[in-house]
Amino acid sequence: MSQDFLLLVKNAKQLVLICDGGETFLTKHGMKNVRVMENGSVVVGRDGLIKAVGPSETIKAQYSHASFQKEIDATGMCVLPGLVDAHTHPVWAGDRVHEFAMKLAGASYMDVHRAGGGIHFTVEHTQAANASDLLASLRGRLDRMLRAGTTLVECKSGYGLELQTELKMLRVIEEARKSLDVNISATYCGAHAVPRGKTVAEATDDILQVQLPRLKEEMSAGTLRVDNIDVFCERGVFDLDATRSILQAGKDLGLKINFHGDELHPMNSAQLGAELGALAISHLEEVTDEGIAAMATAQTAAVLLPTTAYILRLPQPRARDMIDAGVIVALGSDFNPNAYCCSMPIVMHLACVNMRMSMPEALAAATINAAYALGRSHTHGSLEVGKHGDLVLLNAPRWEHLIYQVGGHQEVIRYVIIKGNVVYDNDRTVGL
Repeated sequence: MSQDFLLLVKNAKQLVLICDGGETFLTKHGMKNVRVMENGSVVVGRDGLIKAVGPSETIKAQYSHASFQKEIDATGMCVLPGLVDAHTHPVWAGDRVHEFAMKLAGASYMDVHRAGGGIHFTVEHTQAANASDLLASLRGRLDRMLRAGTTLVECKSGYGLELQTELKMLRVIEEARKSLDVNISATYCGAHAVPRGKTVAEATDDILQVQLPRLKEEMSAGTLRVDNIDVFCERGVFDLDATRSILQAGKDLGLKINFHGDELHPMNSAQLGAELGALAISHLEEVTDEGIAAMATAQTAAVLLPTTAYILRLPQPRARDMIDAGVIVALGSDFNPNAYCCSMPIVMHLACVNMRMSMPEALAAATINAAYALGRSHTHGSLEVGKHGDLVLLNAPRWEHLIYQVGGHQEVIRYVIIKGNVVYDNDRTVGL
């Protein structure tokens, strides 16, 4: 074999494939039984795609005459697919550390919102910030996510609530997509809150008549790539009718429906999403049995956010009921000024402890199912031939250490690799 290749990762103690049959998502038993190969190797081609996955001796014999730009001896290590964060709000100015004290004193999310905090506080600061400052802070946040093993991340706008700031945020996300290693799925979330001084009807009309038409122009001109549309469907924010009209308009533009639903009150968001063919719905702390059944039937992913329930002291999302019903359960960090967490390993840990998911279920939810929620499971989320060579190498004898050692990912993760290139080499790693 004379062709040269980009990367060989050889002799891994465990190769965590997640799945190996071309599945685009996992449910029930598939989530409980992620595929793990002992003593395996991975080959990544110069195009950044996985060319071979298999037992080390088989790969060694098959590629004995191949040349590799880089080889990593993963003896004693575990190799996983890059983690996928299916829900973040990483573009903003003005932190809300002061609100943490309010929450600790018993203030609810809506109490903070009505007091002028929450989303509106961030909107004011984000509207006033210049794009270069927003990009600099976004770079830092995405870099932290990358060092924690995230190689594909969903990034929302939504702290503008009017055309110019929403476009500013989306352009910042687009610049990050072009200039950073991490893979990005961009989401327009202009319906994140009702702007001060406007009614729901007025805000909805502005989105439908002003923001989305301009977004269509930008996308058609190739100046912006936007993948998803999001609405915060909630009592006191956007009701079901407004949510339906905005999501349908986004779908008509070719955007995937991926929205906030049933977080603080049972709004029948899950049923609406299933009706509209939503790819994913996030939060779902207050989802009903009927909503769970509708999502399972429609193959709409549930993006659960254990950080949000944790910090707001909300009821935990009903992960067990959803998994048992056959829902495609995914995970996201919900990184934002309210839930400041960049680490999918911590999210998985919280999912296991607070939502009673098993470690294999949490890993499936943070890889193949999170990729599905972003429409990317054909390219990301598992170690299979033809997918992106996005890998996380752990200096640990079993992959479960990534979840078990809460907050320990800074030492456990040895390498993060995107499309066959080492983008993080953690020389601080120590053995167990």
